[in-house]
Amino acid sequence: MDTNVIKAGDVIGFSGRSWLSAGINLATYGIPLWGISHVGIMANDASGRLLIFESTSLDDLPCEISGKIFTGTQAHKLDDILRVYKGRAYHYPLYRPLYPDEDERLTQFLMDTIETPYDKMGAFRSAGVGLSWIESLFREQDLSTIFCSEWTVAALSVIGVFPTSNASRWNPNRLCRHLRWNHVVYKPRRLK
Repeated sequence: MDTNVIKAGDVIGFSGRSWLSAGINLATYGIPLWGISHVGIMANDASGRLLIFESTSLDDLPCEISGKIFTGTQAHKLDDILRVYKGRAYHYPLYRPLYPDEDERLTQFLMDTIETPYDKMGAFRSAGVGLSWIESLFREQDLSTIFCSEWTVAALSVIGVFPTSNASRWNPNRLCRHLRWNHVVYKPRRLK
């Protein structure tokens, strides 16, 4: 399998150079300016275009699906994101191509949850600092608002590649480490 080819189901990890990214890394046991502070998942939209689906509050790009600039779940052309992103980006190839039914379920789930508002509090709870980690143990998954790694995990769980009972507990660093340790994705390659 050519792990350089980006396909549906692959995870894209970002390591920003901002103070916000450094703070996310510190809170999620990552190395500032090096660890993963944001993730998205590659998938096809309803017309078959391969896009990155991400939940963010930082993009000034209109969503490729809705045409709106939105704080929350959205889809973009990967090249557009890489062009404007300040930091490193990594491609985590899924260990195998998706089966057609998995690809359809992935697209359906992501299209059904596009334009869901961003979950700032959920992102904080997933970090694992202080009492937020303990609190997250008692909170059930809630996809009425969504942060980046929560959407990625929920999508992987929906297709059965990475089952989890609570996508709301996963932060970007923990997710990427766990996917690697469990051979769900191959070693990442740097895109930018």
